Amino acid sequence: MITVEHVSKYYGATAAVSDLNFEIRSGECIGFLGLNGAGKSTTLRLLSCLLLPTAGSIRVRGLDVVSHPHEIRRFIGYLPDQPPLYLEMTVDEYMHFAGRIRGLSGAELERGRNRALSLCSLTNVAHQPIGTLSHGYRQRVGIAQAIIHGPSLLILDEPIQGLDPVQIVEMRKMIGELRGEHTILLSTHILSEIEQTCDRILVMHAGQIAAEGTEAELSERLQAGRRLEVEVRGEPAALRRVLSEVTGIGDLEIAATDGDAVVARMRVDEADHELVSRAIVTADLGLRRMEPVASGLESVFLQLSSGQSQAHREQEEGA
Repeated sequence: MITVEHVSKYYGATAAVSDLNFEIRSGECIGFLGLNGAGKSTTLRLLSCLLLPTAGSIRVRGLDVVSHPHEIRRFIGYLPDQPPLYLEMTVDEYMHFAGRIRGLSGAELERGRNRALSLCSLTNVAHQPIGTLSHGYRQRVGIAQAIIHGPSLLILDEPIQGLDPVQIVEMRKMIGELRGEHTILLSTHILSEIEQTCDRILVMHAGQIAAEGTEAELSERLQAGRRLEVEVRGEPAALRRVLSEVTGIGDLEIAATDGDAVVARMRVDEADHELVSRAIVTADLGLRRMEPVASGLESVFLQLSSGQSQAHREQEEGA
């Protein structure tokens, strides 16, 4: 269990993160999502004890990061956005080095090394100098050093950065094998990886948590999952007049298309879709198409990263 309460990190008078509050349960795979500069990397460094908070408290497995940073680091695996590699070492030499500085030796070190090399598909390059490897392979080495000691908490900052499609699939498989037994914090700009890999999402904006939950929960909270699109024959003014009389419609947008068609998008509960179609048919506008609008994580992310939290949206709607 990770508990973050009222955490802020300042550099001089500038806050990198401000008043963070969230919990992560053991065994979860959590996605950190946000634009560049949102505070994701700073948050991960705070959780890994590389930075200490200016204010607030962070507890990992009951231990406070300020009072017990060394104890916490023993069960954390961390991949920063720039992997900490020694390019003159071979992959095998580096893995032995990474294992030893984490207290592994003998058979335990060999087991950890073999497991990490296998999971990261590095066995075939184990005797090559890291400096001769491609960027994608160097990224794999960075991940291998983070898991060699079998950490209970694995922190990955942009692990898919620079990987080719085949390597991305292998990385996704690796994270799938680790989840459940490990708590995983994953920061990435690739929305599809968040969708396919993570249990919950923390969306950061301007150093704060803009929203958290599953993709479905975020879509529902933003009311993006209940949008409907209809296409009719007629004039925009006529369609607006008809739909304005239907109870339960909100956020109505109407635009003319080529020819005599008009398209409208609106927020409406699924139970009221029949009311919409009946009103259009009764007005003889000629209903051509009617379908829900899929929101997806990209739509949710764009809305949240604009700085509008759900509370702010509700305040605007009530104004």
